[in-house]
Amino acid sequence: MSELDLVAFRRDLHAHPETGFDLTRTSDAIATELEQAGLTVTRGIGGTGLVATLTRGESTAGVALRADMDALPIEEATNLSYRSRHPGQFHGCGHDGHSTMLLGAALRLAHDPDFNQTVHFLFQPDEENGTGAAAMIADGLFDRFDITRIYGLHNMPGMPLGHFATETGAFCAFEDNFEIRITGRGGHASMPEKAIDPIVTGAAIVSQLQTITSRAVSARDHCVVSVTNFETDGARNILASNVLISGDCRGFDAHVSHTIEQRMRDIASGICAAQGASCEVAYSTSFQPLVNDADATTLAVAAAGSAGSIDAQYGRVGFSEDFAAFLQHRPGAFMLMGNGTEGAHAMQLHNPGYDFNDDAIDHGIAYWCALARSG
Repeated sequence: MSELDLVAFRRDLHAHPETGFDLTRTSDAIATELEQAGLTVTRGIGGTGLVATLTRGESTAGVALRADMDALPIEEATNLSYRSRHPGQFHGCGHDGHSTMLLGAALRLAHDPDFNQTVHFLFQPDEENGTGAAAMIADGLFDRFDITRIYGLHNMPGMPLGHFATETGAFCAFEDNFEIRITGRGGHASMPEKAIDPIVTGAAIVSQLQTITSRAVSARDHCVVSVTNFETDGARNILASNVLISGDCRGFDAHVSHTIEQRMRDIASGICAAQGASCEVAYSTSFQPLVNDADATTLAVAAAGSAGSIDAQYGRVGFSEDFAAFLQHRPGAFMLMGNGTEGAHAMQLHNPGYDFNDDAIDHGIAYWCALARSG
């Protein structure tokens, strides 16, 4: 498949985004191209996930290369000719590009008479919600396929094209989620003394949650506590009875997660008790920290160096990645790749104006092919 065809394929995925596990069109389009190229394609792994295997030689053991396929449930705000045709769905994280690059690598290796390895190409659903990798694993991914190592790749806006970056060991943070439900006593806005105002209580909790990072966790440890939503059932002249505070937390270590949860519960219950309100705190983990294996990272760095420039000591990043679940079962490594430094290509991931850079496709294919050939 030519580069021009790959650009057209990527833009078609962009125009028809699908979210979560509802990826029938996306996975079918990818599987069809792979089957036509002669790869053995297994569909329906973890819902709409698929694995395409290219076997050259006698051994069926090989590396796995993974791309995510799902889009985001947000409205696109671009004027692109190939902008999303599905209201409220948008490839704002570049998974259309990730899928296209891995597809392109599979097709290139399939037509390479000198390639003599086994490689498994994984196309994963529902990365954004953090459940797609677990679904593929639960569906027997590592039992059904002889995978020795596993690798992932993600585009990085603001990083120059052709530049790659990674870190040995802990690389991407965990993500914990929380909900704090406060129950007060509603009433008339003109008579607050007769009510128990959960908004005032909730505002105090929001303010105090920031002391977890500044006073309960060592400055040596990465710790982020972010309140992202504050909902009430009040109105202009009605004091609310209920408040819901929700958000997420990031870090790299289990003790940080434990400290955040414990302090959050103490803060919420203490402030509510002082105000005469009550509360319930729900705390859970949606993404585990991503930890790159040292030997696998060495191979990934070499492959990236052959495809462009590489920063092998990039440092830790604060976002989370579902790929972490795979690394709890097999050694592997996760890599970042430049998406460009201008315009929509430099906008943050999940920004409504973001777009994957088609000029990055060849760099990604070169990296994947070099990694596959490393055995």
